[in-house]
Amino acid sequence: MFRFRPAPSLRLRLLAALAVLLPAAAMAAPPQRTVDQAAGVMDRFRRLRGSDPERGIPSRVMRDAKGLAIITVLKAGFIFSGRGGEGVVVSRLPNGRWSAPSFVGFGGAGFGFQAGAQVTEFVIVLNTPEAVAAFSRGGNVALGADLSAAAGPVGRDLGADVMTSAAVYSYSRSQGLFAGASLEGTVIGAQHQKNFAYYRGRYSPAAILDGRIPPPPGAGRLLQMLDSF
Repeated sequence: MFRFRPAPSLRLRLLAALAVLLPAAAMAAPPQRTVDQAAGVMDRFRRLRGSDPERGIPSRVMRDAKGLAIITVLKAGFIFSGRGGEGVVVSRLPNGRWSAPSFVGFGGAGFGFQAGAQVTEFVIVLNTPEAVAAFSRGGNVALGADLSAAAGPVGRDLGADVMTSAAVYSYSRSQGLFAGASLEGTVIGAQHQKNFAYYRGRYSPAAILDGRIPPPPGAGRLLQMLDSF
């Protein structure tokens, strides 16, 4: 069966375009709804860890995280498949608290015969300061190219000898199920217009993620969920 496989440079350009176009076309929501959606995602991951600790995100992974990207993704396609979504990125500040959320869009592509649609929730753990910095620059971040990415480890807790193996760990829930997921080959891009609408000013992702912009009241539930981990 013939499969169209674009050149790597063309594929990267397509993914970068999807990071902007697919969220706008498929899942665009008002900024506060996106923040509330992220809080709901974290609540469901928290409940999963409580009901099945062996399959949840290990407490050590969350404790050592330098930041998180919390994204809801719609995968759909026929012949050409695409994944588009949106969410927020937060960083852990020097005082241990979480920053205000910065908005991002998600894009990925597949080639070959595929059909159907599926909604998946991702928690992407940023393990290093460099990973947070990549999201602070305000451009597109290609997972697997700009940052090494891997499916996150699972279990009640990690042994002391387990070291971080990737700049980014990804965890996913799809239709009520939990699974580690690799996101190599996908692109996450800053949504500057959403940041402008939410904060009523042209603040850069760097200003938001380094704590210069205080979290608005609407982010309270999300930050409470993050603190509960």
